[in-house]
Amino acid sequence: MNEALADRINAALPQTQCTRCGYPDCRSYAEAIAREEAGIGQCPPGGAEGIRRLALLTGKAIVPLDPAHGQESARRMAVIDETWCIGCTLCIKACPVDCIVGASKRMHTVIEDWCTGCELCVPACPVDCISMEALDGHATGWAAWSPEQAEASRQRYHQTQERRAAEQRAQEARLAAKAAAKLADLSAASTLSDPQALERKRTVIEAALARARARQSAKS
Repeated sequence: MNEALADRINAALPQTQCTRCGYPDCRSYAEAIAREEAGIGQCPPGGAEGIRRLALLTGKAIVPLDPAHGQESARRMAVIDETWCIGCTLCIKACPVDCIVGASKRMHTVIEDWCTGCELCVPACPVDCISMEALDGHATGWAAWSPEQAEASRQRYHQTQERRAAEQRAQEARLAAKAAAKLADLSAASTLSDPQALERKRTVIEAALARARARQSAKS
C-alpha cells in the first residue's frame, strides 16, 4: 500500500468517523482507497466536493455518491432529551470523539462544537432519547465543515482511541492480577477435600492467564 497516498486521502476526508463508508474510521477508508479496494464515492459527509478532492488525489474519474452509503445532507448534531436519559453510558461508548459527557445513572449531554454528526449514538440509546437536529443553514458536505474542524475531529478520535485502549489494558491487568491471586490462594489451600477439584480450578485459571498474556502480546 502507498502510505503517502493514504495519508493524503485521509487528510481529504472529513474525519466524522461515521463508518457510513463501510469502514471503521476515515483512516481505514483512506487505506482501502489507496489499495484500490474501495471507491471514492462512499463518503456522504464529504459529499460531491469530497469526491472531487479524492478524484484529484487518486486520478480516478469523478463519480456520483453511492446511495448505498447514504446521501449528502446538511450537517446535523446529536441532541439528548435529558428528561428521558437514564444514564446508561452506551451513547458515550459509541461516540468516536468523546463529545458526550455524563456518568452512570446521571444525565448526559452533548458538547455541540465537538459533535461530528456521525449518528452512531442514536442506535446505541436503549430509550430512543437521542435525535439528530440540523444546524442552521443549508450547506452540505465540505461547505458545512471546515478543514480545521476535520483536523480537530481527527485528533479527538485518536485521543479517544488511545484512552479506551489504555482503559482496556488496565482492566485486563486488574483481571489478570485477580486471577493470579486466586491461583495463589488455591495453591496455598491445604484443607481442600477434593484435590481433583483444586487441579481443575488451577487449570481454568492458568488458561485464563495465558489468554490474557497472549492478548497483551498481540497488542504490543
